[in-house]
Amino acid sequence: MTTTDRTTDRWTRAVRNQVGLGRLLPLGGVRDGAWISEQAAEAVLRRAAQGMRGVRLDALRIALTDPDDVHEPAVPPPPSALPPGPLRVTADFAATATEPLPATAERLRGLLATTSTDRLGLTVTEVDLRVTALLDEDAEPDSVRQPEPARAAKPGGPDEERVADAALAVPGVIRLTGALGGLGHAVHLEQRQSGTALPHRHARVEIAVSADHRAVDVAREVRERVREALADHPTVAVLVTAVS
Repeated sequence: MTTTDRTTDRWTRAVRNQVGLGRLLPLGGVRDGAWISEQAAEAVLRRAAQGMRGVRLDALRIALTDPDDVHEPAVPPPPSALPPGPLRVTADFAATATEPLPATAERLRGLLATTSTDRLGLTVTEVDLRVTALLDEDAEPDSVRQPEPARAAKPGGPDEERVADAALAVPGVIRLTGALGGLGHAVHLEQRQSGTALPHRHARVEIAVSADHRAVDVAREVRERVREALADHPTVAVLVTAVS
């Protein structure tokens, strides 16, 4: 394989990985500086829905409720990330006829809203559901595909190592991941210019989080520890790419 072929192959894999993440959803509020991939959030919601007997969750999407009702994040966001604002979950589902479908839909709506808030920290204000089919009462639940973002490459320098060590020391962080950007780096450091202010460094950290911890709480702690780990105390954004 030539150098050009290897480069093309690497970038093809990078595009596939990034597209697979789905939207990068705001996690928490304006000042939290955290995002989560739609793929990771969807897997958590699907696992929760598996606990409802007689229900099969089909297509599911998470997006801004109103693209005009958004706010400027406190730190620079990851590339193409959605700005902080209320979110809407839209889902199709199939169910058995053991209870009236409106009652089933209401239970599922409550489950998705509660899981989004209590397990992840998403600001979900609307859940829109559509019944697409009736299920047999003995139907087996579908398995949930766990997202497997690329593992992070080795940090490239002393500051990247300090950031990586600080993030990995936070309870609830399983590992660093390298799904965004295509080069496998979990830690990205750059100089940023904001208006007339002096240039400052900005750090972006990509992590996988344990399902035993609330994702937004882990992200907040990572931000604080990473900021304190570097002498210039950069701004920090955190991207959660898996919850497992």
